[in-house]
Amino acid sequence: MTQNIKFAVIGGGSWATAITKMLCVNLSEVYWYMRNESAIEHIKKYKHNPNYLSAVEFDTQKLHLTNDINQAVAYADYIIFAIPSAFLGGELQKLKVSLKDKIIFSAIKGIVPETSMIVGEHFHFTYDIPYDHIGVITGPCHAEEVALERLSYLTIACGDAAKAKIVAKHLSGDFIKTKITDDIIGTEYAAMLKNIYAIAAGIAHGLGYGDNFQSVLMSNGIREMKKFIKKVHKMKRNINDSAYLGDLLVTGYSIFSRNRTFGNMIGKGYTVKSAMMEMSMVCEGYYATQSAYQLNQDYGAKTPIIDAVYQILYQGKDAKSVFKKLTDKLD
Repeated sequence: MTQNIKFAVIGGGSWATAITKMLCVNLSEVYWYMRNESAIEHIKKYKHNPNYLSAVEFDTQKLHLTNDINQAVAYADYIIFAIPSAFLGGELQKLKVSLKDKIIFSAIKGIVPETSMIVGEHFHFTYDIPYDHIGVITGPCHAEEVALERLSYLTIACGDAAKAKIVAKHLSGDFIKTKITDDIIGTEYAAMLKNIYAIAAGIAHGLGYGDNFQSVLMSNGIREMKKFIKKVHKMKRNINDSAYLGDLLVTGYSIFSRNRTFGNMIGKGYTVKSAMMEMSMVCEGYYATQSAYQLNQDYGAKTPIIDAVYQILYQGKDAKSVFKKLTDKLD
């Protein structure tokens, strides 16, 4: 019976807060792990996360809050990871409890630096978890709009459709609609790549390019994404589905997109270091750019947008000059 399935959320940021909110609608108890002990005490006392999506009010009777990841993992059947990919390895090092027989779902949109793998691949190859026990939660969906209870859509990917349906059911609600897919690899790579294209969109805006160019940039971005993912994992998929094109568009255009915001600062002349210091949240696309660029040295897909962002962020090239050359490569 699905009502007896136990869920734990790993992470204290905006996505972890949004997912915990969704789960609390459908479950009588949810384990929630976060490192920040003062945030835990604040939630217990004031019923909201002091650092992220503070408008979300929790029924704390449903929450088991802990700063011990082992407690959360030991409790749960289904574990949803929602922490920046750059910090995943450090958190997993704290584990003394086995992940064997656990169902792992990732809401992380990035590459694990230690292995240069997407999260699903990292769990599969590093922890020997079968792909049928691994899933992905992707958009198009911003955590901030979940907090505002605006209608949002999620795509739940897993090789085992039954497990995808269980997660979809427990995340669904009046303002959350879900669908499932078996394209675990493709949706997770799309979730990683769209952050790079959002940085590109932000750089373009910061440089003064208008909506006409942005539309061409996004049009080329989805085609570039299709070529890259096809090289990585060839299977039948419709790149125009919401999990790919929809997620790209919302990340490239939304005022809530931290990757677009980061890119906008770069376009306006901020250095990478100063832009990162200005951001209150981790910009996954920064790390994804290096990983995607390096991976593509083997795959050989034609990726002028990824190449341009890499040149600006990692080779220190002038954004204005790089984008001037990029405009001649787009159509």
